[in-house]
Amino acid sequence: MTKALVKLQMKFNDLRSEKGATAVEYGLMVALIAVVIIVAVALLGTNLKSMFNSVANSV
Repeated sequence: MTKALVKLQMKFNDLRSEKGATAVEYGLMVALIAVVIIVAVALLGTNLKSMFNSVANSV
């Protein structure tokens, strides 16, 4: 009887695998990092464009 319970528990543990949850978490982290990079580039891009334009006009 205990061997059957051990086999059942092992199968249950296989079904409870957290690989899918981990992949979703990594996907969310990558998406958040991408959003932060896009926002940073957008904000810095505007400032850099105005700075380069002022330098170009002064030259």
